[in-house]
Amino acid sequence: MKKLFLIALIFIGFTTLSNAQTISENAIGLRLGDSDGMGAEISYQRALGDNNRLEFDLGWRNGNDYDGFKLTALYQWVFNLEGSFNWYAGAGGGLGSFDGKNDLKDYNDTFIYAAGNIGIEYAFDIPLLLSLDLRPELGFGNDNLNNNDLDFDIAFSIRYQF
Repeated sequence: MKKLFLIALIFIGFTTLSNAQTISENAIGLRLGDSDGMGAEISYQRALGDNNRLEFDLGWRNGNDYDGFKLTALYQWVFNLEGSFNWYAGAGGGLGSFDGKNDLKDYNDTFIYAAGNIGIEYAFDIPLLLSLDLRPELGFGNDNLNNNDLDFDIAFSIRYQF
């Protein structure tokens, strides 16, 4: 009985170790998506452990008749699929501001939003990380810019890992 218990314990330990993954301590790059009108975002990820991390994204736009920014912070749980493939899910929120004008009136808004995040990523042997994710966002702000709605942001990201 002791041998069977010891073999089971070794098997469980080996299985746990073989499925363990480590994520990069840091990753920085671009998140290329809609971002509710802000376009591409600068993205930074910071590992908190073997399978948890924080992600911070900053998107901004400016032009002759408009300017704005959007800052997002997410906590993510990362799960190994196979080899260098991971999937992740997370939650967080952010804030933003937009000022603009058209022929009829001026628009300005400061808003906050809650966000979820789910995606898949591949970490290459070189320090390159590619991912595809979906980020539903529920915004709270002035009614004149439709920030009080649910937005589904899909994005492709490319990041340098270090």
